[in-house]
Amino acid sequence: MSTLQPALNVASAATIPTPAARAVLAKTWIAVIGATLGAFMAVLNIQIVNASLADIQGAIGAGIDDGGWISTSYLIAEIVVIPLSGWLAQVFSIRIYLLTNAILFLALSAACALAQDLSQMIVLRAIQGFTGGVLIPMAFTLIIMLLPRGKQPVGLALFALSATFAPAIGPTIGGYLTENFGWQYIFYVNLVPGAIMVGMLWYALEAKPMKLSLLREGDWAGIITMAIGLSALQTVLEEGNKDDWFGSPFIVKLSIIAAVALTAFLIIELTVKKPLLNLRLLVRRNFGFGMLANFLLGIALYGSVFILPQYLSRIQGYNAEQIGMVLAWTGLPQLVLIPLVPRLMQRFDARIIIGIGFALFAASNFMNIYMSNDYAADQLLWPNVVRAVGQALVMAPLSAVATAGMEAENAGSASGLFNMMRNLGGAVGIALLQTVLTKREQYHSNVLMQSVSVFGQATRTRLEQLTQYFINHGVLDHADAAHRAYVAVGRIVQKQAYVLAFSDTFYLLGMALIVALLAVLFLKKPRQTSAGGAH
Repeated sequence: MSTLQPALNVASAATIPTPAARAVLAKTWIAVIGATLGAFMAVLNIQIVNASLADIQGAIGAGIDDGGWISTSYLIAEIVVIPLSGWLAQVFSIRIYLLTNAILFLALSAACALAQDLSQMIVLRAIQGFTGGVLIPMAFTLIIMLLPRGKQPVGLALFALSATFAPAIGPTIGGYLTENFGWQYIFYVNLVPGAIMVGMLWYALEAKPMKLSLLREGDWAGIITMAIGLSALQTVLEEGNKDDWFGSPFIVKLSIIAAVALTAFLIIELTVKKPLLNLRLLVRRNFGFGMLANFLLGIALYGSVFILPQYLSRIQGYNAEQIGMVLAWTGLPQLVLIPLVPRLMQRFDARIIIGIGFALFAASNFMNIYMSNDYAADQLLWPNVVRAVGQALVMAPLSAVATAGMEAENAGSASGLFNMMRNLGGAVGIALLQTVLTKREQYHSNVLMQSVSVFGQATRTRLEQLTQYFINHGVLDHADAAHRAYVAVGRIVQKQAYVLAFSDTFYLLGMALIVALLAVLFLKKPRQTSAGGAH
């Protein structure tokens, strides 16, 4: 408790109507805005790199399979450090811990742009993920600890920009920079806003002594088992589909390691006197069901950002910049809507806002379940706008209801668990969608091929037309032209099978959000204080 007292002093000082108190309040807002800017950049760096992965792989000589580790290494480090950040902030003090990681994040961003080969890039991205991962939960923690309860919705709306707007706008920024300036600029783009962030944090955060003695009291067994378990699990989720899941001995071994380590972690956290994370928070009704809804939000949030670029690239042949322009309509409306959410929370029950948000997000996915070969930017516009509105309405109210009444000593655990669960949901969602896309494409191909028989008149007519087309365009050998016609028909069938498979993935995302909507029904309305905040 004593390690959190500086933050509590700031929060309590904000309630005293004096000039000094108003100055502290201004500093508090600067700290919160600086921290949320850092969280925005950390989340942005997941999607902005994914949008340009092919260009990076080509530049540093990485194969398609190995190049995936450029993203995987960042995600593994990020998901491990998120739950650690609350405790490490107590050890090193919030100011030193946050500023050190913010500066390292910027330095590593520049270093990634200068990487010469795959091994360098993987190492640099892993360390960048470890520093960037700190910025996400610390922003959430500062909002809970520093802001009075009546102002927390405003802070959580700012945080929502990092949690939902950043993944949506990432491909847009990444595609534009890659096509117009080169892939290196997806890393350089961090430097200017990062310098502003460091300046704000340097000015606003109070200097406090470190508590290095806490290192001796640390829950090291919990830290080690958590790090091993989450690293193994994240790797399984990222690499499983590519390696044929449990057909790969590597994936089987990692799955066993993850299961054993995470089981040990749960046992340790529930039995030690000073656990790394207070898992007993999960039995609190609002936090438990809020975590479930947040996990499912992660599946849909990161899953939709993964599946749409895949569709536009494979089926429509869009480049990175064109994909980014389509996805801009899932991001830009949020920039307008999210700042309005705190006012909605003052006028309406937050649970109703969350429910409407999840319903709209689900509806946006169900709008895409009847796609055809010509389903492209124009057809995706309204589903993307509906999705943007839904996402904007979910994050801040869900965070507020889930953490309502959270004690300052539990802020670190709540922040670590809440943000880890959303990221873990994203990893699960992407792995699930990759597998569903592969399996459903095979299924639809088999079904379609049964109706495309060489004995059918329509098929024979189409083959003859294509054969004649190739002959008319310079193929002299009739047998060669006929072979090309067969290949062309096969590609048409496969393309149609992929369109149907992509439609199935959107249906899956919609159903995940319906389950999240059901979880919202179990949330209790937080009790209100006289100041308008929530208990």
